[in-house]
Amino acid sequence: MAQHHRPGADRGGAGALSSPIVQEAARILCEEAVIDYRTAKLKAAQRLGLGGNTPLPDNASIQAAVIDYQRLFGGREYAERLRQLRVTAVQAMRLLAEFQPRLSGAAVSGAITAAHRVQLHVFADKAEALDLFFEDRQIPYRQDDRVYRYPNGNEENVPLLRFEAGEVGVDIAMFGEDDLRRAPLSPSDGLPAKRLTLTEAEILAKTEVDAILGTDAA
Repeated sequence: MAQHHRPGADRGGAGALSSPIVQEAARILCEEAVIDYRTAKLKAAQRLGLGGNTPLPDNASIQAAVIDYQRLFGGREYAERLRQLRVTAVQAMRLLAEFQPRLSGAAVSGAITAAHRVQLHVFADKAEALDLFFEDRQIPYRQDDRVYRYPNGNEENVPLLRFEAGEVGVDIAMFGEDDLRRAPLSPSDGLPAKRLTLTEAEILAKTEVDAILGTDAA
């Protein structure tokens, strides 16, 4: 999926890829298996020889640039991988229906790289309910946790369950039932995270490769 090009070089640096830091950060994210946007921006500024006081672009610009970069240089491999993540997400959500699953993260926005996994949010009063669900079905998994930030400034540690569905990794964040309408902030754009229902995820998963690449009308 990764190819050694600089976004903007073929298109005069238009749109979201016009800033040198945005260009380089998008390249780093797509080619070097970096997921954290701030890390990519800092690396980009350093490689461009910019000072420590240089203003950094917002994450929304980086996210848009990643999508643009992947459409340009990832091509069909990128689009097919995105479809694979979305289809896997739907399958996992059907399996986890009793936990009211929601699809979140880069599989929703399309700003994926080879390093991305499916991100699901599920809801139950007891975190161990998800562990028991997987153990009863003899599905191998591993436990972890993740810190989520909320609009009020609070940060909360949320239990995470990870499993592998063929070639796609799936991360399941276990929220309390009261959190269904209290979305954490997206690390990509700083806005409340988008959470798709199963029906919405099924519609998204039907998006064809050409449509993902913006070539369906060609």
